[in-house]
Order: sequence, then C-alpha cells, then structure tokens
Amino acid sequence: MNVRTVATLALAALGLTVLYADVVTGLVRAWGTNDDYSHGFLVLPFCAYFVWERRRRLTVLDVQPSSIGLAVVLMSLLVFAAGDLGAELFLARVSLIGVLAGSVIFVLGWRHVRTLALPLCFAVLMIPLPAIVFNGIAFPLQLMASSAAEHTLAALNVPVLREGNVILLATVTLEVAEACSGIRSLVSLLTLGIVYGYFTEERMSRRVILAAATIPIAIAANAIRVAGTGVLAHAAGPAVADGFFHTFAGWIVFMVAVAMLFLLQYLLRLADSGPAPTPLVSEMTL
Repeated sequence: MNVRTVATLALAALGLTVLYADVVTGLVRAWGTNDDYSHGFLVLPFCAYFVWERRRRLTVLDVQPSSIGLAVVLMSLLVFAAGDLGAELFLARVSLIGVLAGSVIFVLGWRHVRTLALPLCFAVLMIPLPAIVFNGIAFPLQLMASSAAEHTLAALNVPVLREGNVILLATVTLEVAEACSGIRSLVSLLTLGIVYGYFTEERMSRRVILAAATIPIAIAANAIRVAGTGVLAHAAGPAVADGFFHTFAGWIVFMVAVAMLFLLQYLLRLADSGPAPTPLVSEMTL
C-alpha cells in the first residue's frame, strides 16, 4: 500500500474512533454485565487473529478502490444515526461492521473485503441481539426445554405437571426462566463451533456442518440439563435446583455438548474414510 492509502486508512480509523467511542465502550460494558454475551471478549481477539493470518494475502492483492464502498459507508452511517436517535443499540453497533466493510471496499477494493469476509462476519457474534429478537428466540427455547423435562420426568414415573415454562413437582416448582432457555450456551457453542471447525478442518462443508450442528446440540444439551435438574430436585429436594449445584450442572452439560461436537467431527471423518476397498482379484496362496 502506498502512503496515500495508509494515510486514508489512518484518517478513517481516527474518525471511527471518535464516532464510535461510546458504542464500543457500551459494547464492552454489555459483555461484562450480560452473561449471555460474555463470549464477546473472545470474539474480538479471534477477529484480530483472522485478519493477521490473512496479512500476506492482503499485501499481494492489487488495490482496486470502488466507489460502491462509499455508498456502503454512507448507508451504514444512516443506520448508525437511526440507531442512535431511536436508542436501538443493535443498529448502532452493527453499523460499525458495515462502515468497516465499506471503508475497505472504497480504499482497497472488493478482493480485500472478500479476503476479510470471515473476521467481518464473525464479528457479528459479539453484538447483543435486539430485545425483541432475543425474546423471540429465548421463549420458544424455554418451552422446548420444559416440555422435554416434562416428558423425561413422566417416563421416569415422576409425578409432574407443566404449565407453560413452569414444571410442578410434588416437592418443588421449577421455572425454566430466560437464563435457563439455553440461548447462552447456544451462542457460546456456536462461536466455539465456528472457531473449532476453522482450525481443525480444511473443507468448508465440514466447517459449515460443525457450526450448524451446534444449534441442535445446544438445544438438546439444555433439555437434558433441565430434565436432570427436575429428577435431582424430586429425589434430593429443591436445594439442587438453585445455587452452586445449578451452576455446576450447567458447566457439566456444556462440556457434554462440546464432547458431542467432537464426536460429530469424528463421525464425519469416519464417514469420509469409508470401508477399505475390496480387491477385484483374490490373492491365491501357492
């Protein structure tokens, strides 16, 4: 890159720092106070690593600036203004990624932004979802987990009655609250699945399968956790449904979900290897 390009990028970085200072600090604050997005502290370093890993490919690409990038920047700034005026943090935060992508297109060209597609897309995971979207995902997950727990308890001959996301047992009433919906482990496992697939698999198809599989795995693991909590609460009392035991069970089930992800990768590789080829002509012993 020539001096003009470097100077342009430096000025753009300075402008973004000033404009998005409050947005970035608020985002970091959200990671520290909202357990559902604490994984954001890991997303940012991985994004930086993905960019650094592509540094040689970026340096050999021809610089072909495109005016479309300026349009992308302007549209992203309009999204930022709408989010700022409407107090919608998601719009203000996600506009930063649009500004970054548009700046790369405008200054360097489409080939550079395609090379940086992974870190730019991966960065979306560190942005908390809007409340309406979050609740629209969390509530069905709560119902799925409570329904799975009800059927599991009934299959074990444990007297149980479910009303929505509330499970009524003989000795205790369990509420599958928003924190128990499994969305926290789902987002964390999805992040882990993307990173794990990137570092361990060369084929894009396998990476996509591993990332996509984290969603049903996380849902199934959370259903197991809720059902197990109900069984333990019935057998040992309500104390196991709260406090240390509840938190510890969450970590155990998350590790089980990670093990299921590893098992899936093993099965994918086993399926690709296939059975040993059968010789067309049998060997004869003389």
